[in-house]
Amino acid sequence: MNHSKPSLHTSLSPALLHLYDVSNAVVVIIDVLRATSTIATALYNGAKCVIPVDSVAKCIEIGKQIDGITAGERDGHIAEGLEYGNSPFEYPPAFVGGRTLVLTTTNGTRLLHMALDRGAGQVITGSFPNLSAVCDYLSSCKQPVILGCAAWKDRVNIEDLLFAGAVIERVREHFYINCDSSSIASTLYRDAQNDLYGFMEEKKASHYLRLSGYGLEKDIRYCLSPDTANVLPFYDNGKLTIHR
Repeated sequence: MNHSKPSLHTSLSPALLHLYDVSNAVVVIIDVLRATSTIATALYNGAKCVIPVDSVAKCIEIGKQIDGITAGERDGHIAEGLEYGNSPFEYPPAFVGGRTLVLTTTNGTRLLHMALDRGAGQVITGSFPNLSAVCDYLSSCKQPVILGCAAWKDRVNIEDLLFAGAVIERVREHFYINCDSSSIASTLYRDAQNDLYGFMEEKKASHYLRLSGYGLEKDIRYCLSPDTANVLPFYDNGKLTIHR
């Protein structure tokens, strides 16, 4: 009976993506701190689209061609040569409305391009700010799903696992799940769900320490808050736009 349902797997790191067949799957790119939270926020706040690129040079080049906002980070700081960083608070409606954001980040945009290079069927981006939109889409589309954690330079991180777990807890009845990574993610999320920020703090999560060291606690709290920018960023033809 179960096998009549599509499968769901969780890839804990970009270094493990090659183990999964993405060709007919919906791949959810998860980079909670902060790329996919910022993508959802920018689109929710009226950006025309987000163009995710995997290098700073390409970001600058495309930004000049289209008069876009060039944005991104390397190791948590605004990348040299770019105008703006990777904080969701940098993209309020008055600034981003009607404009194109060209974005490059250490982990999230890299994983997105890896999924595309491997022939992913569909690519969407997920984070707590758009948790419900992601879950609603996955529940309705009846296709195999790969929850792809962007991690940190291929090292597993807690916050992306927590988001994968949150998704699994909401959509599990729609999928056949026989995947230890998914079990780990949902177990972690169940432990943390009442206070995600407190859990990250208590466990001294590496990315929590990295960003709070830069004074970015406000960013962390926002990126762990469900449904504050509840739209579905969908990748098509080089850009992410809101799926209607």
